Amino acid sequence: MPVVLLIFVSIAGFIGFRFWSRRRLRKRIQSQPLSSGARQIVEKQVPLSVRLPGNLRPAFEGKINLFLHQVTFHGCEGLEVTDEMKLSIAAQACLLISGSDAWYRHLRTVLVYPAAFQSVGRGQDGYVVTERRTVRSGESWQYGPIILSWMDSEQGALNEFDGRNVVLHEFAHQLDGLSGQTDGAPLMAKGQSFETWRRVFVTAYEHHVAQVHAGRRTVIDEYGAEGPEEFFAVAIELFFEKPDTLKADEPEVYQQLSELLQLDPSSWR
Repeated sequence: MPVVLLIFVSIAGFIGFRFWSRRRLRKRIQSQPLSSGARQIVEKQVPLSVRLPGNLRPAFEGKINLFLHQVTFHGCEGLEVTDEMKLSIAAQACLLISGSDAWYRHLRTVLVYPAAFQSVGRGQDGYVVTERRTVRSGESWQYGPIILSWMDSEQGALNEFDGRNVVLHEFAHQLDGLSGQTDGAPLMAKGQSFETWRRVFVTAYEHHVAQVHAGRRTVIDEYGAEGPEEFFAVAIELFFEKPDTLKADEPEVYQQLSELLQLDPSSWR
């Protein structure tokens, strides 16, 4: 066998072995349940997870294990990120994908601030570049990282009925970005019609924007009028925390989210 071909076969075999080893490790991690101590922390920190149907719990716990294996947490401004914090954030993130095959494949880092943090946004008008500082409770970049305020993340999880959850919001952006763009049009579930999704969400978004601009009160948070991607993210928050409200006000939006995530929180009791 020529030397060049032998080298090529060796490299290909090494890459294939590493790929196989990683897949095997991921499957082993994902097949393991949480320890009793970790489960107690999740149930205390994320009470919404207690309502998750029993048939979804093994996948939910396995994904938490895989998330903690894949993602590195960094505390900012002197914050020490504890195991309880990691479990809380991981559980909220994995609750979102507990019913589907979706995975945060690009995410490797989560930055955690003690409270709201300043973010610098840049805009350009011709040759003029401007910077604007805003105070945020969360931020998501398509290929990572996710940045979170722990104070808001904790409160959002503990108050499971107010329709506001910054972790669900930011991870909805991660889910959205798996399609290649964060634009309110995520990868559809198997058998789900993109044309139906687009019709439902464009119609609902345009109606929402009109209502907000008219100064009318809306069920979906007014921040959703900032763009289709934000409308998707705030609808996700409502889907989990006020499913009956969303289902009554925007039944088609609820149905599309239910198909996308393979979940029906309105039936969780």
